[in-house]
Amino acid sequence: MVEELVLYKVADRIAHITLNRVDKRNALNPELVSLLTDYMLKAAEDDEVKVIILKANGDTFSAGADLAYLQQLQQNSYEENLADSNRLKNLFTTISYLPKIVIAQVEGHAIAGGCGLATVCDIIFAVPEANFGYTEVKLGFVPAIVSCFLLRKTSETIAKKLLLTGDLFPAEEALKYNLITFVTKRENIAQSVTDFAVSLCNNTSANALMVTKQLINQTTNLGLEKSLEMAVQINARVRESDDFKKGVSSFLNKEKIKW
Repeated sequence: MVEELVLYKVADRIAHITLNRVDKRNALNPELVSLLTDYMLKAAEDDEVKVIILKANGDTFSAGADLAYLQQLQQNSYEENLADSNRLKNLFTTISYLPKIVIAQVEGHAIAGGCGLATVCDIIFAVPEANFGYTEVKLGFVPAIVSCFLLRKTSETIAKKLLLTGDLFPAEEALKYNLITFVTKRENIAQSVTDFAVSLCNNTSANALMVTKQLINQTTNLGLEKSLEMAVQINARVRESDDFKKGVSSFLNKEKIKW
């Protein structure tokens, strides 16, 4: 029996969306990205859902793109890369614009696209052991789409440090950078996330939550769509570069990259 890539359930007005690609460390591929988008929209349209919790099975929240996906990217045309970039943009904007609150429960490393996925959520809980990182530049790639959201959460100085080095950083640093909301011990995180979600359900108006989220988006994200449109094009173009092909090839062959 083939495991479902994404699990979905609703209980007590909370939708639980769980990445379930454990054997690939919940790495993102087109199917997983599309499923996540579909389930987010499903939860948004369900009157029985007030809050969404996004989490992952296994030891890794998401390791970014998987090997098969990276191999495919090398063969894609510009138009195919543009469509693929738009797919990721659609997931991130769906979460950002969703009329319901999305809480990320990060119990493992969130790397590259996986870090981007956590970044765009409204509230982020993480265990101290979780590492974050926008590692794209180390593969000759560009974290184009997530940069549009990152720059609205932290300063330009911090964004340059994180995006230009591609270094990993622990949850406590992510908290200082305003990228996440809480650092919670592993044995407590599930209960803490549930308690937070239940509190929103019991103590706040669904309409007020929706309008407040829209207000924050509209006042802090001016020009976001234009930035994302440019980012999608950059994302697609960079995939045609020699550096990207060199970086992916070295990564796939487990060779040290000489830049």
